[in-house]
Amino acid sequence: MPSFPAYRARRLRRSEPMRALVRETEVRPQNLVLPLFVVEGVGVRRPVASMTGVEQTSADELLRDAEEALRLGIPAVLLFGIPDRKDAEGTQGYAEDGVVQRAVRRLKTELPELLVVTDVCLCEYTSHGHCGLIRGGDVENDATVELLARMAVTHAAAGADVVAPSDMMDGRVGAIRAALDGAGFAQTAILSYAVKYASAFYGPFRDAAGSAPEFGDRRTAQMDPANVREALREARLDVEEGADMVMVKPALAYLDVIHRVKEETGYPVCAYHVSGEYAMIEAAAQRGWIDGPRAHREALTSIRRAGADMIISYWARQFARGLEG
Repeated sequence: MPSFPAYRARRLRRSEPMRALVRETEVRPQNLVLPLFVVEGVGVRRPVASMTGVEQTSADELLRDAEEALRLGIPAVLLFGIPDRKDAEGTQGYAEDGVVQRAVRRLKTELPELLVVTDVCLCEYTSHGHCGLIRGGDVENDATVELLARMAVTHAAAGADVVAPSDMMDGRVGAIRAALDGAGFAQTAILSYAVKYASAFYGPFRDAAGSAPEFGDRRTAQMDPANVREALREARLDVEEGADMVMVKPALAYLDVIHRVKEETGYPVCAYHVSGEYAMIEAAAQRGWIDGPRAHREALTSIRRAGADMIISYWARQFARGLEG
């Protein structure tokens, strides 16, 4: 290529129309998934203290949020359920009339064009806050997998388009695929949390979902943040077991992992821009240290640039609103 002064890179940066003309990476509302937290009751809208603008809502209020998301061009929501009653087995998670199951039915009845994704994990439903059945102080893998498969079938029966197992149990994707197919839900897709790290960035989510572990942590299930080759093994295993899409979580601290997973699997890759990442930007913006909207847009762009086809983002509606008018 020619060198200076024949080549002047700044020629293509002189105005916003010029910058837009040569822009390499775009984030659009259709690349985003909006996470929502559904609780029991009617008319409930309860702010989450650690995440500005994020709320726990009853199904009627959740419908309003989903309607706005769809109007803004966001095609999908991801549902997390917070039941009134929790127990050691997380029974409300796989109850046919559970809080998520009822919310899914309402969404698919009133907004049939909306893609509804459901979180498949027991941590929001267990009294101890862990992702499955506890035996000997740790999560019992195979017994938990049976309950996760049962949970996924109840979500599919309610109308979920996609089930998203986030538990990190070994073999759960294959078990869920077999259970869905056996129950007549062969068209229900699986978005696997294939690469979920034992991260420090989940704190605000656990506040929102009421899912902080009562004892210990989740390092025996979730991945060591130092490992990337293991991430590729996990992603390949889930694809082999029947995952239609794979996820990397968190996003910003793992952009290299997103890129590697996309390049080496070729499958649709979702990245979860998690609660701690969102909350840090919001907290810094509230103190006037950074331009919040600009920082959020930059973060989303970096995740897309790394290779994510879709991004789960708490800032999805604010992003889409900024494109209106």
